[in-house]
Amino acid sequence: MRKLQPREMDRLSAAEYRQSEKQPFVFLLDNVRSALNAGSVFRTADAFRFSGVYLSGITAKPPHRDILKTALGATESVPWQYFDSAVEAARHLKKSGYRIISVEQTTTSIPLQDFRVPGPVAFVLGNEVNGICESVIAMSDAAVIIPQAGTKHSLNVAVCAGIVAWDQAVKLGK
Repeated sequence: MRKLQPREMDRLSAAEYRQSEKQPFVFLLDNVRSALNAGSVFRTADAFRFSGVYLSGITAKPPHRDILKTALGATESVPWQYFDSAVEAARHLKKSGYRIISVEQTTTSIPLQDFRVPGPVAFVLGNEVNGICESVIAMSDAAVIIPQAGTKHSLNVAVCAGIVAWDQAVKLGK
């Protein structure tokens, strides 16, 4: 066994990625305060061919230095838009045919492994301290949780994005 070299991995160029068929999913970042987390979400969206990333509120936007540090070029392949508020972004996404799914602990959250809904879906990821704003939760079609067994009550935003993206890819057989 040996580690593969990048040239052996048959990856798409940024231009090929932009032209490729995407999964019917996007991420909506609601006031994510860490630009490093935002950059990681771009990289995850690229890895699983999500249709885009929506940034809102205090979430940094490219070409922020820390986004570029963790995105490693994914801001060039993944389409993105910025909105002043997550509510404004969610309204836009709903008008575009997306179901809004909050990744949040609510009174009616569904465990991620039990969540099944045909796309297109916008997965909302919230602020590292306060989570998703109540207004967006009220607009959501559903909420999902990632079951946890430890002492902490939440996961890092970028970790959540990776788990959600992988879960959806598995369910689609991709």
